[in-house]
Amino acid sequence: MRYQALFPTLVLVTGLASATVFADSADSPGAVETVVDAPELERVDRLTLKSSRHLVTSIDPAPAGEMVNAVIEIPTGTTAKWEVAKESGNLVWELRKGKPRQVKYLGYPGNYGMIPQTLLPEADGGDGDPLDILVLGPAVPRGSVQRVQVIGLLRMLDKGEQDDKLIAVPTQGVFRKIDSIEELDEKFPGVSDIVNTWFANYKGQDKIQIQGYAGPAKALEVLERALAGYREQ
Repeated sequence: MRYQALFPTLVLVTGLASATVFADSADSPGAVETVVDAPELERVDRLTLKSSRHLVTSIDPAPAGEMVNAVIEIPTGTTAKWEVAKESGNLVWELRKGKPRQVKYLGYPGNYGMIPQTLLPEADGGDGDPLDILVLGPAVPRGSVQRVQVIGLLRMLDKGEQDDKLIAVPTQGVFRKIDSIEELDEKFPGVSDIVNTWFANYKGQDKIQIQGYAGPAKALEVLERALAGYREQ
């Protein structure tokens, strides 16, 4: 059965073209930011959303200065731990001990996802997965491809592995004119503290080691390494 036959549609007007996103009530945003594209999704079962396009290999990261495309796996405010499967390119609900994983904390403080066609090799301190990104702003549907501006990097260690998160803002909404973490702190006091606190605690106390924020230059350096890592694999 087709996913769009089951659930209502949301039409998103983008800077490039109109895109239709199909989402169930758990994914539907109250206010939708601009997205570049929204591949059609089909519900295979409760754990898998099949994408019409491979969400890692078929989506152009389109880096241009501090702008990049981000594939959203987990909408703002939700706790279900979905991720893009590198082999199939579909969205899958991560399992832990045979059960769908839910973050046992507050919902994600932004739209969480990854940059397609990136890979930070283990030799460079990465985990071999696509580069993670958190986009500040209202929730967008799971599977959306969002055009965003990178404003910094949250440095962190997870079980001794470097697990940095790019921090970005969308091209619309209240954060659209923010260019750096410093400017975010100036104009929206507390937001970077919320993000820091959330990542430091969402897996439980003392599980994650936060190493602080870095600016756009360092964030773009990490992005370039991840883009190169994907090309060279």
